[in-house]
Amino acid sequence: MTTTPLSKIATVIRSKNAGPFLLTFDVMFDSRQDFERVWQAGDFTKEKISELFGVEQRMVTSIFAVPRGWAIKLTLRRPTVQGLIGESDMYGCQQHAPLLDFEIHLKDA
Repeated sequence: MTTTPLSKIATVIRSKNAGPFLLTFDVMFDSRQDFERVWQAGDFTKEKISELFGVEQRMVTSIFAVPRGWAIKLTLRRPTVQGLIGESDMYGCQQHAPLLDFEIHLKDA
């Protein structure tokens, strides 16, 4: 088994606003093979994602594969409602950073 940071495999890792209460994250790949290897590794779980972002598991509302788009999508509840005092990223475009170093446990080919 090989451990690799997600940013070494995925070609796009981004976050964005999904309304005042949610953030959505997209992880996209250049090939079906890369997408399938990462998805089948089983690292995209509510437990691991909540730990990665330092939130309770209930804050992770969904994690799912989009095979036709060679992508993985996940959604988290915003820790602070969009636009409230103390909220630091109105557009949600800077919240993907923890995913860059997210360790994926790939099976050796």
